[in-house]
Amino acid sequence: MLALRRASAFLVLLLSAFLPPPQCAQDPGMVHYIYQRFRVMEQGLQKCTQATRAYIQDFREFSKNISIMLGQCQTHTSEYKSAVDNLALRVERAQREIDYLEYLREADLCVESEDKMLAEKLVQEAEEEKKIQTLLNASCDNMLTGIKSLKIVKKTVDTHGSWMKDAVSNSPKVYLLIGSRNNTVWEFANMRALMEDSTKPGPRKLILTHSWQGTGQVIYQGFLFFHNQGTPNEIIKYNLQKRTVEDRMLLPGGAGRALVYQHSPSTYIDLAVDEHGLWAIHSGPGIHGHLVLTKIEPGTLGVEHSWDTPCGSQDAEAAFLLCGVLYVVYSSGGHGLHRITCVYDPRGTIREEDLPNLFFPRRPRSHSMIHYNARDKQLYAWNDGNQIIYKLQTKRKQPLK
Repeated sequence: MLALRRASAFLVLLLSAFLPPPQCAQDPGMVHYIYQRFRVMEQGLQKCTQATRAYIQDFREFSKNISIMLGQCQTHTSEYKSAVDNLALRVERAQREIDYLEYLREADLCVESEDKMLAEKLVQEAEEEKKIQTLLNASCDNMLTGIKSLKIVKKTVDTHGSWMKDAVSNSPKVYLLIGSRNNTVWEFANMRALMEDSTKPGPRKLILTHSWQGTGQVIYQGFLFFHNQGTPNEIIKYNLQKRTVEDRMLLPGGAGRALVYQHSPSTYIDLAVDEHGLWAIHSGPGIHGHLVLTKIEPGTLGVEHSWDTPCGSQDAEAAFLLCGVLYVVYSSGGHGLHRITCVYDPRGTIREEDLPNLFFPRRPRSHSMIHYNARDKQLYAWNDGNQIIYKLQTKRKQPLK
């Protein structure tokens, strides 16, 4: 209403601005016209006021209805929330029951899986045992009981080296490999020719196409097997007659990454021969890891089997195999007593109580190499430049009950 009054006052002022001068104010027609215009304007203002009042009333009713509906919505929302919470609890309870049933099912599956894995493991172990028995099934059941004596065959000025005869051939030839890195092999006609420098004819000089690494070389079936210098794990099979490389292989299992024996500072792979054939010995992972024993097929240079042994490389100086059993020689600081304190039998036919104290005759330094010759049944060793033969004492293994 206050706005309406202000609008009327404004119209009066506006119209007064357009009124004729006083001398024309007495004109009846003009007065009537102005009066009519005022009435029209008043009627318009009244209609506007009525419409505004109607709008205000409608808005009040709408606001009231909205308030009522909101109250109803809150009531329904509380009901729905309660229902939803109840449903959530039921779903959670059902999920726990499902999880429990799933746990029972998985437990049954795990038991079945474990039983199956155990059965498969037993089968694999049986097959593995059968394979080992077949692989090492040679007419050899001797075990070492003592080092009987030593014989110094020759003396050189070279601290490191290896010497040997063919482990299976009837040839009397003796081979001398001087140094831990070289490619020259000296072939002597027999043992006497090696012992007596004046014996004629003199040794034959064989220049290899590759140099060896370490002192772990062996001669087997007319071939020289050695670790190729400059490679971590390559074994070369060299034909001494043709003076050519016959074959080569990469020894697996991390071979060549560490010294095989702590007191043999240049040998990373030690090859060996016994009644069962060709073997390789190397150190496993770690600074002073355990020794790994690998059986090699000499014809194809394929790996037949590998064993992780309990024998460590720390304080070790050499090792050899006899009838499929690994004997590792240890010494404290490379001096003093040289003794075999670790023996590993892949077939498990040697019991710990069967092992005697195995000592070597006292030598001032550690051995550069010790290899067993299955034909002569004795050890060929290199110690401080001396080429030595150790005669052995053996006995038959006691069958396991």
